[in-house]
Amino acid sequence: MCAHVLVAEDDEMQAELIRRSLLAEGHTATVVHDGAAALAAARSLRPDLVVLDLMLPVVDGFGVCRVLRGADEEIPVLMLTARSEEDDVLLGLELGADDYMTKPYSPRELMARIRTVLRRSGRTVGVREDPVVRTAGLAVDPDRHEVHCDGTPVECTPAEFQILLAMAAEPERVFTRRQLLQCTRGIDRASTERAVDVHIMNLRKKIEADPRRPVRLLTVFGVGYKLSGGRP
Repeated sequence: MCAHVLVAEDDEMQAELIRRSLLAEGHTATVVHDGAAALAAARSLRPDLVVLDLMLPVVDGFGVCRVLRGADEEIPVLMLTARSEEDDVLLGLELGADDYMTKPYSPRELMARIRTVLRRSGRTVGVREDPVVRTAGLAVDPDRHEVHCDGTPVECTPAEFQILLAMAAEPERVFTRRQLLQCTRGIDRASTERAVDVHIMNLRKKIEADPRRPVRLLTVFGVGYKLSGGRP
């Protein structure tokens, strides 16, 4: 069984990165982009956890947390904040948030915090029996941080691993360079969209029989890249 996580984040790229990371961990996710929608979804869906950005429009994260706790909701809340001021963090915790993370953060660290909050709250259904993502002869293990291609271990840099994990979780989906760059945030903050091309080139050398004629990691001209879900 998996946890159902409500993601309340107004930055669509950040929200999509969190959603993909949750799917790769075996969870299900509902994404909303303002505080009013977060409150409505929390009441109707009764998620196992709310990942809550403090700087939401309509109703900010403080307001969402205040309403949830005022209604005696027992849903765990993990706050995301771009503010590092101690008063903001303390206020969020005083309102009943279970944990917080300051942006920027790595997706891997966020998933670890989510597992911890779920375990602390007694909602231990959040880890599936087999977390390995498998497609196109690839096996990507987010727990062990390992990649196998046709059964052979593949050494990947942290940025390459995050890109491959995101693409393997949604085979045939076309990712823009900007979306793939977002996967590496918190790992290589100085990276640029053009650096994504280098990561893709290096991954092709590792998972393609002929990197010049890729059959797994494909270019979609004018858009970006996709991982083909069929075996080569």
